[in-house]
Amino acid sequence: MGKTRYDWFGKGSAGVLCGLGLAVAVSGLFAWLGPGGLYAPNKFQLNMWLMSPIWLGVISFCFLFRSGLRAWLWLGGANALAFVGLYACRHFLS
Repeated sequence: MGKTRYDWFGKGSAGVLCGLGLAVAVSGLFAWLGPGGLYAPNKFQLNMWLMSPIWLGVISFCFLFRSGLRAWLWLGGANALAFVGLYACRHFLS
């Protein structure tokens, strides 16, 4: 069979670990940049429930990468960009 059959652990671990970080960062970006700003009523509850669909989406689509290394690199880069954006929002908007 193909190589993808033996690379499920690399892809899956990238999806689980990097997906969690990406879900946290995207939820934080929505909290800062979404409607009403950071202190809008009920926004914390929405952000809490927003994390799980993002995380599960990343876990689901991580198996479309050609290799585990590519999954780690792309998702790690997306994490880096998302957390840099989160830091910039926190630094410039507070």
